Parts: sequence; C-alpha cells; structure tokens
Amino acid sequence: METFTPSKRLELDQKVFDLFDEYVHGAIDRRGFLDRAAKLAASGATAGLTATAVLDALSPRFAEAQQVRKDDKRVHAESITYDAPAGTGRVRGYLVRPAEAKGKLPAVLVVHENRGLNPHIEDIARRLALAGFMAFAPDALTPLGGYPGDEDKARELFAKLDQAKTREDFVAAVELLARRPDGNGRVGTVGFCWGGGMVNTLATRVPTLGAAIAFYGMAPELAAVSRIKAPLQLHYAEHDDRINASAPAYGAALQAHHVKYEVFRYPGTQHGFNNDTTPRFDKAAAAQAWQRTLAFLQEHLHGAGEISRP
Repeated sequence: METFTPSKRLELDQKVFDLFDEYVHGAIDRRGFLDRAAKLAASGATAGLTATAVLDALSPRFAEAQQVRKDDKRVHAESITYDAPAGTGRVRGYLVRPAEAKGKLPAVLVVHENRGLNPHIEDIARRLALAGFMAFAPDALTPLGGYPGDEDKARELFAKLDQAKTREDFVAAVELLARRPDGNGRVGTVGFCWGGGMVNTLATRVPTLGAAIAFYGMAPELAAVSRIKAPLQLHYAEHDDRINASAPAYGAALQAHHVKYEVFRYPGTQHGFNNDTTPRFDKAAAAQAWQRTLAFLQEHLHGAGEISRP
C-alpha cells in the first residue's frame, strides 16, 4: 500500500476535495464521507484509491509536518490559563516566546481551525516565536475538556460549543495579551479556517487590534465592518467555494468603509493550503503567504511605541 506524506500532491478530482471539506466542517459525518467517496471511487475520481485510503491520505500527519520541535531551545513554551468573562470559566492556551527575548515583545493571538488546539497550531505558535513574537494560542474546546487528541472527536466537540461565549473568550485573550507586562502593548492576530472567520470577527470587536490576518476565513457580519480599525490581510484559496462566496461582499464593505486591507488569492490551491499536515498543503503558496504574514506583523506590531490598551 502506498504511503502518503503531507507534502505529496494527490491527483484527485475536485469533487473529492469538496467532499472532504464538507466532512471537515461538519456537513457530513465519517460514514457519509466514506459512502460518497466510494461512489466517486467507482467513477474514477479518486486516482484508484479506496474511500478509506482517500480519507487516510487527506487526514493530518502532525509529526511529519512539525517545523519547530516542542523542546526546541530557541523558544520558551508554557501552558497558561486566563479568565473568560463570558462564563466558560478559565480557558487554557499555549504561550510561546523567543527564549533569548530582550525587552517587550509584540503579541500575536493564534486562532485554530475547527478542531481546537492541536499539534499543528502549537507548531504555528512556535514558528511565530522564532520570528520574534510572543504567540498565544487558546483552546476553544477548554470548556468541553480541551482538544481530545483525535481530530474526529475534536470536530464533534466543536459543534457543541456556545459560539457566542467562544467569541468572548477570544476577545478576552486579546485583552490578556495587551496587558501582559512582557508585551509592548501591541497585539495582532492570525487565524485559519474557523480561526480566519474569528479573526474577521475580532477585527469588528476590538478597535485597538494592531493587525488581523485571516487565512480562508468567513466574512463577519457586514453591518459590523464599519467598526474595523485594524489593517487586514486576507488570504484565499482558489478552490474554496464555501469561503469565497462571502469574499466579494466583504471586500466591497471594507472599501465602502475605507478599511485598510490587502487580499491575496493563490491559484490552484485548496481550502487549508497553508496547513502542512495534509496533502491539501501547497508548499509554494504557503511559503509566500507566510512571508507576507510575517512582513505584515512586523510592519504593524514592531517599533510603533505604546498604544492605548483595551
């Protein structure tokens, strides 16, 4: 049986990727995916793979994609908790700083996909720390016991979250970072998929946010766009109809309210192209998007002095 790695491109029909997107985002369950993938396999859309093999090939491989080890001496990582005023209790998160940091650091809130704080998002936080930021990744699943270590179980738990309370948990996380004595008062945020949508929402909620970067995130309520003060950077995949459907109206609203923003679309990419744990990963597009992300954070969070804190 052939072994797949996260970086290996799979020659699958677009219908298969679309089906996987439905599964990942809760529109269908595992059985529904396998049943429909079997029909696609019979039509020749799965490059000769069985339905089970397709699901295995598209599922994340965290260890193989890890870029910064947990015990990397260049970073200092710890688990912390903070108060969630929305009534969900204390929320756990993963805080990472450069080990040799001198002086106060700009902070970046990292918002995960719809599976909670998994190893991939922890790795993203460590990558940001190596770039000179204090990175903090909360786990939205904390009220339900936290990320369970299994992606399917994590998606099931995610559907049970009180989304209104979860939004308040992330607003509180921005405020936590803005007030940390080891921070410079400036806070940016970057999020992926569900987290990209959360970043867009946070931009409407926190006027002092220094920068907001959304990877394939759903647009916020358009009526709230007028409240956005942070500069935005928006990354979209080409083959991502579910997310891209909200992009034109969002862009028009941003323009109408004179919000500073930039948009990048990456040809040939799938939703989740930045996630290097699965074959949806596009190495060239992800590298370019990450370079743009770091440059945007450097521009807006470094060297601007103190700001008014929320």
